[in-house]
Amino acid sequence: MDHLFAVAGRSATPISPTGLAAEGLLERQHLQEWVIDNPQILGESVLVITAEFDRWADTDGVPARDRLDVLGLDATGRLVVVELKRGTADRDVHLQAITYAALVSRFDLDTLAQAHRDSMISRGQAVELDVCRQRLLDHVDGDWSPELLQRPRQVIIAAGFPKQVTHTVVWLSEMNLDIDLVQVGVWKVEGHIVVGFTKVYPTPEVEEFTLAPARVEAKAAAQKLEERSRARNAAHILVGAGLLPDGARLRLTPRHGAPQSIREAILVWVGEDGSRATAVWNNNPAKPLTWEADGKPYTPTGLANHIFKSVTGRTPDGIQGTTWWDVDTGKVPDTVDPDEWAALAGASLADLARRLNGARKNWTSLHTLLGAIPAGRWTTYGDVATVIDSHAVPVGTHLASCDQCPNAWRVLTAAGRVSAGFRWADPTRTDTPADVLAAEGVEFAGTAADPEARLPLEEIRRLLGG
Repeated sequence: MDHLFAVAGRSATPISPTGLAAEGLLERQHLQEWVIDNPQILGESVLVITAEFDRWADTDGVPARDRLDVLGLDATGRLVVVELKRGTADRDVHLQAITYAALVSRFDLDTLAQAHRDSMISRGQAVELDVCRQRLLDHVDGDWSPELLQRPRQVIIAAGFPKQVTHTVVWLSEMNLDIDLVQVGVWKVEGHIVVGFTKVYPTPEVEEFTLAPARVEAKAAAQKLEERSRARNAAHILVGAGLLPDGARLRLTPRHGAPQSIREAILVWVGEDGSRATAVWNNNPAKPLTWEADGKPYTPTGLANHIFKSVTGRTPDGIQGTTWWDVDTGKVPDTVDPDEWAALAGASLADLARRLNGARKNWTSLHTLLGAIPAGRWTTYGDVATVIDSHAVPVGTHLASCDQCPNAWRVLTAAGRVSAGFRWADPTRTDTPADVLAAEGVEFAGTAADPEARLPLEEIRRLLGG
């Protein structure tokens, strides 16, 4: 961030930068803790495994004083090696990061699980080793891949970078080493310290052409990484899009990671107790499923692994649990249009995440659009969702619970009918949306609104300024 201003109406007053050292802020006690508490600084969907790691000292000859600042794991299954400097980075800071990346590239799942457990215990959180191991498996969107563990991504965070570092990092990136440079800036605003983190390399434009594999021997691993990088963890995508309302029911269909014989054994086991086949969704990206069989929260993969082990007695390897859970369209949530809900039949959580990757809950745009729909016209949940880059189900859920949505009665199902989940913000109202639309001039044939009064999709786009 080059410039920061304090604004008051039309007035914009520049704010002078300061520094971590000038404000008495330290590298380990402050900068490191900010990164651990806010891992989004390191990229999308990063789980912090450990900090100040030095357990290789006895085996690899690295002095104990050389500590890896932060080690993370992203949702693609790659390790993230973090080097922190509260001032301008040293000229050889990238060599430190590369050394640590080389060391951790030999780590396996058990080593990482132990490091994660030790770190959590040191921070006052007692946890079992198996829980840490499962947490790492659950965090990866897809199979656990030793190949990707061997290709850590490096993040160097500093107040500034000398040209020797930036030039070398650009060249290393072209040689297929992934190194991010993140600049930390500090300002004092009305007595408060403001800190910002800016990724200065690679920029999105540079990433498109400098991070492609340059060596034939890296092709397979790079291809796997590219495939995984197309989407975030499925649970995060679904929660972010708001597709499934709390309480939505899911049905078990074992798929990925289980051979046919084990799938059949699981279905027999499920048939002995029907509650084993059902989970309930809640919009918590950490553990969004509650299993009916025991009432406990799980990740989709964590529950699939639990079921696999319960049936076989073995620990599974590389199950993608989001493929195991399908939306149960037989029970329609109160706030959802039945037709839109029926359209989700046969879709697993993984399928839905692929469809919705990039969708979001943009309710500001929704409110703006609803306010622009003229009297005497109507639109559908699906068309509104298309324009604001969402999905018909979360749009309907929001309209059923929001008391700030203007003209909500002008949004109907694709068949032109009032959704069964429609609710007035004022519970004392006794008229129906059809009554209001009719008063505004919309004609009805039975319960269906006149299709001639439906706004075309392009006209809806124009209403939002698109």
